[in-house]
Order: sequence, then C-alpha cells, then structure tokens
Amino acid sequence: MLQVIRTPQVFDVAVIGSGAGGGTAVKVLTGEGLNVALLEAGPMLNPAQDFKEHVLPHQVDHRGAGAHAELYFGRQQWGYFAAPNGYWDIAGEPYSVAPGDEFRWFRSRILGGRTNHYGRISLRFSDYDFQPEDGLSDPWPVTYRDMSPYYDKAEGFIGVTGTKEGLRTAPDGNFLPAIPPRVHEVLIQKACGKLHMPCIPSRMAMLTQSIHGRAACHYCGQCGRGCQTASAFSSSQAMIFPAMKTGKLTVFTGAMARELVADAAGKVTAVSYVDKATRAERQVRCRAVVVAASACESARLLLNSKSPRFPAGMANASGVVGRNLTDSTGFSLSGYIPALAGMPRYNSDGIDGMHVYVPWWLLGNGRNAFPRGYHIEIGGGFNMPQLGSFHGPCARHEGYGKPLKDKIREEYGAFVHFAGRGEMIPNRDTYCEIDRERVDAWGIPVLKFHFKWSENEIRQAHHMRDTFTSLIETMGGRVMGPSNPGRESAGISVGGAIIHEAGTVRMGRDPKTSALNQYCQAHEVKNLFVCDAAPFVSQPDKNVTLSIVAFAWRASEYLAGEMRKGNV
Repeated sequence: MLQVIRTPQVFDVAVIGSGAGGGTAVKVLTGEGLNVALLEAGPMLNPAQDFKEHVLPHQVDHRGAGAHAELYFGRQQWGYFAAPNGYWDIAGEPYSVAPGDEFRWFRSRILGGRTNHYGRISLRFSDYDFQPEDGLSDPWPVTYRDMSPYYDKAEGFIGVTGTKEGLRTAPDGNFLPAIPPRVHEVLIQKACGKLHMPCIPSRMAMLTQSIHGRAACHYCGQCGRGCQTASAFSSSQAMIFPAMKTGKLTVFTGAMARELVADAAGKVTAVSYVDKATRAERQVRCRAVVVAASACESARLLLNSKSPRFPAGMANASGVVGRNLTDSTGFSLSGYIPALAGMPRYNSDGIDGMHVYVPWWLLGNGRNAFPRGYHIEIGGGFNMPQLGSFHGPCARHEGYGKPLKDKIREEYGAFVHFAGRGEMIPNRDTYCEIDRERVDAWGIPVLKFHFKWSENEIRQAHHMRDTFTSLIETMGGRVMGPSNPGRESAGISVGGAIIHEAGTVRMGRDPKTSALNQYCQAHEVKNLFVCDAAPFVSQPDKNVTLSIVAFAWRASEYLAGEMRKGNV
C-alpha cells in the first residue's frame, strides 16, 4: 500500500498556486498572523539568475539560441531572454481539446506564476460589468461599490500608473503618476481625437515612484525579461518573498496538487500532492485552503477531488465547476506610418509596453452589431529588434548590402500595432471537464476543453478590424495585415491564446447555480476558498489580474476574520 507522508504541522491555511491570487492570499493571511503553507508546482524563482533584462545578445553564446533555450521541461518556448514565464506545451502535462474545437492552455510553472512576465495592464471592472444591463449574462453577487475599496488596496500596494479621466468604462483608481507618451503614441492620440475616441495614459502595474521598498522603474524597456528591481509588479517579489521573511510562510515547490482531502463532515483537512522530485505522495494538513492555481487548474483540482460526499467533485453540487469558461477576444492589426519613417533616433524611454491605451468608447450605443465592448492596446516605437523584425524589407527583395540596410533603417520604428481585447459572453458550448482517458506524468487526470466563439465575439472582431483600419488610415498609414490571416471569423484569436481564462468556479447567491458565495467561499465547504479568476461570473473587456488581486484580498481578509470567530 502506498504510504502517504503527512506534514506534522497543521497549517492554518494551505494556498495552492503562487500567482496573483495565491500571492495576495499569502501576503494578507501572513499579515493577519496566520501560519500559511504555499504549494507551487514549479521551482523556486531566483530573479538574479532567472531575469535577464540587462543581458545583451552579444554577451551570450549564439545570442541565446540553441542550448541556452533548453532551460525548463526540455525547452524554453519563449526564448532564452524571456522571463521564466511558462509554456503552451509541457512535457508530461498534456490536455485534450474536443474534436473540431481549438483551445490553447498556457501554464506557468515557477514561483509567482504568470505575474513574473504578464503585461501588467491593470484595469478596474466597471459598475455595469458587475451588474450587466443587457440581460445577456448573470449579475455578480457583488457591486462596484463593494469592490472599490479593495481595488484601492490592490492599486496602492502593487503600484498602478494612471490619470483621473471620469470615464464610466474605465473607473478611476489609486494611481501613481502616468508614463509620458512616446512619439508614435502622440500621433495615435491625435488620430483618436479625430475619430472621437478617448486615448488616455495606460494603467500599468509599473512603479513611477518607489513604494513599499520597491524601486521606481528605470525605463530599461525589457520588462518581458523579468525585473530584478521589482519595479514591475510580480507576486513573487512583492508578496511572497516578504512573507517568507515573517516566519509565517512555508513554501513547497515542485508540489503537483492532486486532490483536496475532506473529513466526514465535508471540511478540507489536507491537500494531497505529488512531490515531483521524488514522485512521493504527500499531504499538507490544514484548517482551511485557498485554491488559486489559475482558473482551469483550479477547476481541475476540484473536479478531481471526488469522494462519496462529493461524487461530482468538491464544491460541485451545482454542476457549474468547469462551466462558463471564457477568455478575452483578441484581434490584432499593424500599420506602416510614413510620417514615422526615417525619423532621427532618440532615447525612446519607457516600459516594454503601451504608455497610452483606448478604453471602450461606445457604451450603450445601440448601433453596435455586437453587445459589450473592447479596449485597444497599442504598440510601436524604437523597441529592441527581435528575430524577424526586418523580415518585411528582406522578403520584398529591397536589394543587398547598403540599399537593404538603408531600407531597414528607414522603416525601423515606422510601424504601429493595435490589439483589441474584448468581452466574451459565457456560453454553454465552452467549458472544461476531466478527460476520462488521459492522465499526466503524475497519474492525475487531465482536462479536456470545449471552446466556441459565438456570433457576438465574431462580430466584435469585425468591429476591431474596421476600427484599427480607420486609425491607421487616419494617421496616413497603410494596413499591413491581420495577426491571423486566413483564419475564419475575421482573424479572431484562438480560445485561450490571450491567457485570460476565467469563470470556471463561478460565484453567486444561489448554491443551485453557483459554487462560491460573494467572498469566494464554497457554498458546500466553508473552509474552501477560490482566489484566482475562476470565481468571475463574466469576463469584461478588462485584463483580469487587478481584479484577481482585489477579490483575493477581500476573500483573504474575510477568511482571517471567520477563522478568528471560529466559523472556519
């Protein structure tokens, strides 16, 4: 019989997952004096070794190609210089997709998860996002008024840039000074003005002032390589490392969570996991658990936590676990702007991301061919050239030697890029479930995905294409083509590709139609909380990370209070 190794200590709370939700739970709960265990499926993060924002290509053998790329799981799919940010395909960790469907699942396997590398776009959900006015999705069990104080706390701690604009679609927040626009962004703002579209300073989790012991951004512009100064927010650097110094946090790395273990009364008593280094079965004993492994991974864990008391999976009497899966819609378009061609080079200071963006600007406009909305993310400028940056002039046979070099220098910095990120309305054809025929390398059943865009999202992508074309032409430019040429549905992104999965363990007031209450606490299991994007009832056109932090903060404060009262 397999021997299960149990921790001698019973922790107050076990937290599964170390990304935005798990890191926030760790910060808040240890700050409340609770003893916390953190389980992370990947290794420990070492910013000094893993982040390479100041390493130049010529300093690395083969400029980072070849053997240097083979870092984790046999290969580093985003290249040597990228922060250790995760993988679309992980050896030993398969997943399935239903025939005829498309879905890509990005997983991060390292302390801090996706927060080590994400775009840091930090947008509040609006009042109408929580209480939709068109009846196409269910209302949340919380309001903007409920969440606003927690957005204040989240922004005040992680540090978010921005300006007060008074827009209902983009609620104002607790902002640090904004990052000034660069030349291409000034031109885009002017074009937006002609088209009566707001183009405002971006809201980014980047420090323009030093706070909480983290240095202000020094504008190296290599944020995708990690940030050793922690100027770009990550849960690892801002939340978990400080919590480790309190003596209240114990971190278990290489811990692949298998299931939640419950007693006869239905309360969670332990987290069962596989130690990936030894393949031993272990358990972390706890008084309460916070599941924050990412929306799909959290659903997988609950669905795999079956017992006579929970035959359909833990906290799943409603049958909604795995259902209502959403991802942001995505469509991209680039344009060549002659006004930017041949510009004198200048120090294009800033972050590796947009300094301005376009929030949704047609709220309540009945003329739209689709419901809800999207925002526009902006790119361009004198970024460090990447592999393939000058494919255009080379492919067009602009000559050889000096003529080719002159053409490359002329076009460098003369392109702008627009990416739409819009709302997907939950539908019954998009969900994840346990694949009964496949397991991963640790013997844990894997997920099977079903994904369908509805006509709402397809029409939205058409609107993005037309809008981006108008912007490029208003700038006097030429459209260079969509990001997904030839794809059906106007080049809309593949499901999962935007990496904003949400909604698989939804919250609600009715236990018959939801798994969690307004505090992300399971209706059936009072000492179980879910603190990633899984509780989200719908997916607004805003990136999910800031709201994950806000909801996890609120849930963790509530959990600590309930534990003090003896209710958990």
